[in-house]
Amino acid sequence: MSSCSPLTADRQANITSMLEQQADRVMALGEWEERWQQNKIGFHQPEVHKMLKKNIDKVLNGRTGVRFFFPLCGKAVDMKWLADMGHSVVGVEISEKAIRQFFEENNMTYSEEPVPAIPGAKVYKNSEKNISLYQCNLYNFSNSIEGQFGAIWDRASLVAVNPGDREKYAALIITLMANDCRYLLDTLLYNPDLYQGILYHFYIVSCDIELLQSMDAMTDLQRQWWLDKCTQNAYLITPKSS
Repeated sequence: MSSCSPLTADRQANITSMLEQQADRVMALGEWEERWQQNKIGFHQPEVHKMLKKNIDKVLNGRTGVRFFFPLCGKAVDMKWLADMGHSVVGVEISEKAIRQFFEENNMTYSEEPVPAIPGAKVYKNSEKNISLYQCNLYNFSNSIEGQFGAIWDRASLVAVNPGDREKYAALIITLMANDCRYLLDTLLYNPDLYQGILYHFYIVSCDIELLQSMDAMTDLQRQWWLDKCTQNAYLITPKSS
């Protein structure tokens, strides 16, 4: 039997207000870098993401040697998993520590060089596995740097970016999508109905959106926050046929 006290209307209102404020909170790039420096990276997963594994065939769609883009890539082990399958990977990450840890923890050598088109940016490369990770502000990246991609794996990056930047984020992603691009978007949400409306608003004009999977993602942590629901959704987003 739970020892928690009943949730009153006032307390529910306070929690709802708190969550709305958190959802609208603006995080500076320096805060993300600080999280990496302090090793506050609970969002990092040491294993290949289950949504990517489950839906990889839908993303590949029979193709081999696909170019994948990873926005806000961190040190995701998914990148090596795809590279080991013969695909190439381009990621963008603000934290130099995250990028170096990716290569070092996977026992991969890498080169480091400046990116002339993005002042202050660097690109770290492992040519053997065809992985290139750009250390820069995501919004300074463009298709003029690496062209367009046949696939994008977005592990909740659209949710993680500042709310005021989401339209800009979606616009950037659309410019990075090749005609045959298959964009897998994973979301973890306490208000999935609201988010789905935002998602369709950003992408529906130029893309088709398919909900591949929806599952209950409630954990003890969310229950401590008195959330009624926490839903994990996976979407497949593809350019509309011209």
